[in-house]
Amino acid sequence: MAAPAAYVPSGQCAGYPRVAITAPKGWCVGLVADARDGLRMPRRLLEVAPGRFWITDMGNWEPRRGRLLELQTAGQPGSPGRVSVLAEGLDRPHGLAKGPDGRIYIGEAGSVWRTPVAKPVQRDNLLMGLPDQGAHPLKEIVFGPEGQLYVNMGSATDACRDDKGQQPDTCPELGGDKPRAAVYEARLTPSGGLQSFKPFALGLRNSLGLLALPTGAVWQAENSVDYNDPKAPAEELNLLQAGSHHGWPYCVTDAKGRSVVAKGYEGRARCEAALYKAPAMAWPAHVAPLQLLAPPATPASPWAGKLLAVWHGYRAEGHRIVAWRLDAKGHPQGAREDLLGAPEGRPLPDPAPKGARENLGRTGVFSTVAGTSSPACARAARPPEPR
Repeated sequence: MAAPAAYVPSGQCAGYPRVAITAPKGWCVGLVADARDGLRMPRRLLEVAPGRFWITDMGNWEPRRGRLLELQTAGQPGSPGRVSVLAEGLDRPHGLAKGPDGRIYIGEAGSVWRTPVAKPVQRDNLLMGLPDQGAHPLKEIVFGPEGQLYVNMGSATDACRDDKGQQPDTCPELGGDKPRAAVYEARLTPSGGLQSFKPFALGLRNSLGLLALPTGAVWQAENSVDYNDPKAPAEELNLLQAGSHHGWPYCVTDAKGRSVVAKGYEGRARCEAALYKAPAMAWPAHVAPLQLLAPPATPASPWAGKLLAVWHGYRAEGHRIVAWRLDAKGHPQGAREDLLGAPEGRPLPDPAPKGARENLGRTGVFSTVAGTSSPACARAARPPEPR
């Protein structure tokens, strides 16, 4: 099978086939793995040992088609034995994180479980019976500096419309003791048991971009309500706080970062700061942020000490990885940088970036579009010095 059309190799990059993706000066992007290695719909990757990465691969959007994989980076795309299956029959696995206990945590649509880095995996269920229906069932997971685990509980609908297309004054998804459209916080006991699991922040349509920094700042990238308007509403970067409400489905954000009443709630909702927390930053409409990262300040690299956002959206502003400098409080500052994209500033063709993970100054980028393109794993690296 040939490499995906979007990543046609030409030359070499740090020992891998080089692909036509722009990178910071002095860096290049190489194709590490693709469908020839058995990748179907990869979502997250995590280094578990030098040269060994675990991957959550959804397979497709049908339940129980997902797998947990291990990729050995030695060799070339398509070389036999580089990818092995650690677990299969998983339900739309997405989230992947290393816990403070050294175990690897996996977020399926309806559960979060963990295992030591071992073969075979030793599944230990932590959270079961999570909502797995509706528009946004995927579970992004990140650990905070005190060992707390944050979990995305996306909304069941786009804008809280019922089967008749009506939007009730009070959205039922936000009610009850287990609301949707929220980020939850799990607290664990010293022995690793579940101490508590409750909503941390509300009014968040779909939080596939979550980031908890050592400073205590918890950031969320909001995939906002779908409008036909190509320039509205803006996607958001939100600073979450315990008990904060960020307005979904009643409020959206305009291009200037102002909270405005969402379509369907005109004359019924108010969006004052006293009611809902305004976003920290407004991003272009429909860029579909699918991950947030903050690589450490060392070792030095073009992304060290910055907030990275993976923009997956198919419109012109999407299909790229962007960054902002972080200040001492863990807040993004200054102008946006476009780190990875297509030549001459054009957006990347399909498949677009799904996620990235920093590793020793090198970024691995997963890309896939379900049902239309082959998946691929690429890495930004310094090319060899000329001899």
